[in-house]
Amino acid sequence: MTPSDVGALMQQAMWTTAVVGGPIVIISMAVGLVISVIQAATQINEATLTFVPKLIVVAAVLILLGPAMAGQLGDFTHYIFRMATEAWR
Repeated sequence: MTPSDVGALMQQAMWTTAVVGGPIVIISMAVGLVISVIQAATQINEATLTFVPKLIVVAAVLILLGPAMAGQLGDFTHYIFRMATEAWR
């Protein structure tokens, strides 16, 4: 395995991480921001108020995008095994 192969593998790993984890993180941050604005406007200082909406939204995102995320992880796994088998030849 050459250094360029390792670089390509790391690039693919970073891309897969961003594609799989990105939607969950972005939507969770957006929900947290909306709840924070609502808390600031109503002056409700309850730290646990953001957890339930975030859990519901993250569960919905996983239900909707879960198959695509699993497919992306499967493709990455195939890529790793393909690179490993080519390295042994």
